[in-house]
Amino acid sequence: MSVLVTGAAGFIGYHVTQAPLDRGERVIGVDNVNDYYDVGLKRARLAQLAGRDGFGFRELDIADRTALAASVADARIDGIVHLAAQAGVRYSLENPFAYVHSNLVGHMSMLELQRGLPDCRHMVYASSSSVYGGNTKLPFAESDRVDHPVSLYAATKKSDELLSHAYSDLYRLPQTGLRFFTVYGPWGRPDMAMWIFTKAITEGKPIQVFNHGDMRRDFTYVDDIVAGVLAALDSPPADDGAAPHRLYNIGNHRSESLLYMIEVLERALGREAEKIMAPMQPGDVKDTYADIDAISRDLGYRPTTPIDVGIPKFIAWYKDHHGLS
Repeated sequence: MSVLVTGAAGFIGYHVTQAPLDRGERVIGVDNVNDYYDVGLKRARLAQLAGRDGFGFRELDIADRTALAASVADARIDGIVHLAAQAGVRYSLENPFAYVHSNLVGHMSMLELQRGLPDCRHMVYASSSSVYGGNTKLPFAESDRVDHPVSLYAATKKSDELLSHAYSDLYRLPQTGLRFFTVYGPWGRPDMAMWIFTKAITEGKPIQVFNHGDMRRDFTYVDDIVAGVLAALDSPPADDGAAPHRLYNIGNHRSESLLYMIEVLERALGREAEKIMAPMQPGDVKDTYADIDAISRDLGYRPTTPIDVGIPKFIAWYKDHHGLS
């Protein structure tokens, strides 16, 4: 089997790329290696992948559909894991057109690419828990209305789901969208709270705790995410008359207090954080909590890593990566 992984230099993309390689499959990784966050970290991830048998890399922008099609013209692609996107809720307030370019134009390019690949059995793509917007019913379920996004990022992810459903119905393209819930772990992203807090605490600097700490997140360890992505990839939706398109939450099914997450970080680091309480940020949401009944029933997804276990693993990697004792 040969798998195309977009966003291969990214956090989740890097980990997902490892999994098919571990099974002896071929992977073509695609990424534009942009400077939204430290390019050196992205290059370091790619360096880890570069020596692996069966891995090939193409540095390009998926929104350039001509370059994208040319990059796989000589390859048989059996499956796609489409993870490339402009991430981040707060950055969408500063650079909205980056989200239109990557998340909308880029997603359309991937749909057209899949349509032109005769051997492609399935495309799994990244959506986000942010599509639930200001919903207050917890846990979030796939059947909930998602018509009121509170950030541009969320709006683009909901739009991707709609585009995928339309293409799946029109052209009978099997697709699965996964709504990720606050993924963390080794090789994580520097723009996310787990990394930001860890960096500040190790440097003896204060951390900003938004909404005065009254927030909860369904923190999901990256190894659990990878297991779910592979389970989805291996099980294309059936074409039984309806569009062969499905959506799943993929989370930990545990909504943890932000203050408890900080407490676990403090224990793992052996240092107490200096906390500055701050108001809620524009575009953010108070609580997330994943109902994972559907993905558990259909794909056997079973997350196994609570934050008490996952955070110390992240801290161990962070210290090693930065040469800290």
